[in-house]
Amino acid sequence: MKILITGGAGFIGSHLAERLLNDGHQVHVIDNLSTGRLENIESFRDHPKFAYTIGTILNKELMDKLISKSEQVYHLAAAVGVKYIIENPLLSLKTNIVGTDNVLELANKYKAKVLITSTSEIYGKSEKVPFAENDDRLLGSTQISRWGYSCSKAIDEFMALAFYREKKLPVVIVRCFNTVGPRQTGQYGMVLPKFIKAALLDQPIIIYGNGKQSRCFADVSDVVEAFIKLMNDKKCEGEVFNVGTTESISIEELAKKVKTMCKSKSKIEFMSYEDAFEEGFEDMMHRMPALNKVRDFIGYEPKLKLDDIIKRMIEYYEN
Repeated sequence: MKILITGGAGFIGSHLAERLLNDGHQVHVIDNLSTGRLENIESFRDHPKFAYTIGTILNKELMDKLISKSEQVYHLAAAVGVKYIIENPLLSLKTNIVGTDNVLELANKYKAKVLITSTSEIYGKSEKVPFAENDDRLLGSTQISRWGYSCSKAIDEFMALAFYREKKLPVVIVRCFNTVGPRQTGQYGMVLPKFIKAALLDQPIIIYGNGKQSRCFADVSDVVEAFIKLMNDKKCEGEVFNVGTTESISIEELAKKVKTMCKSKSKIEFMSYEDAFEEGFEDMMHRMPALNKVRDFIGYEPKLKLDDIIKRMIEYYEN
C-alpha cells in the first residue's frame, strides 16, 4: 500500500514509518523539520520503499502532489510541545488548522483514507478523570496560549468529522496521551526525555509546578500498533479514540524514579510555571485516558510498563 505520513521525521512519525516499511508498505514522509529531525529517519532513509520530502503541509500544491499518490494518510504533522506552542502561537494555530484543512480536502479529492492525530489537550482542565471520548471540555481564557492549541486540535476533529459526515471521507481520530520512547527530545518541554538527559549528566532535574500533577506515559511502539489497527479497521471510521495507558505517576515521583534508575547524583529542583513558560500559565493536575472504547474496537492493551519504557529510553540516550 502507498502511505503518506505528515510529520514523518518526528518522534512518533519516524517510528510509524519504520513499522510500516517493515510491514512491506511503500512509505513517503513529509516534514518541515521544525520539531522533526533527519536523524530520526537515518536508519531507513535508503530503504527501497521509502521516500521523504522536506516541506510544509501549508504548501497546498506540494500536498496535492503527495496525496494524489497515496492510499492512506497518517496526519501527524502539528505544532507539538508546550514550549514550542507558547513560543510560536501563530504558526502553531496555522499549522494545525490550515494544514489539516489541506490534508482533509486533498484526501477527499483523491479518496485517500485519513488518520488524524489529536491530543489529550482537547480535554482542557477538566477534573473528571479518566477522560472519555465524549466528555465535555473545560478550557481557560483565550489569553493563555495553550488553550489556543487545544482549540486548534478540536477544530481539526470537527473538520475531520464534518468531512466524514458530509463527504463520506473515511477518517479516524486518535487522541494521544503522553507518548514516549527512543528518539523523543526534551527540547520542546517533553518531560521524560528531559528528566533522563539531566539525570545521565548529573544535572539538576527541574520540575515545573509542585510536582503533584500526574500523567500516564505510553510507549511509542504500543501507540504505533494502535494507529495501524485503527486505520485498517472499517468500523473505526468516523470515530474518536483515546490511546495511551492508565498507569499513572506524579511528576515528582517520576523524577525520583528516573534519578534512581539512572544511578544519578542529580538534585531535584522546582520551578514555577510562570518562570518556565508564561504569566498565567495553567496546567492540568491529572490526565488519564479512559481506554474502554479503543479496547472494545481493536482489543488495545499497552504492553510496556513504565519501568520498561524508562529503561529502554535510558539505553537509547546512553548510546
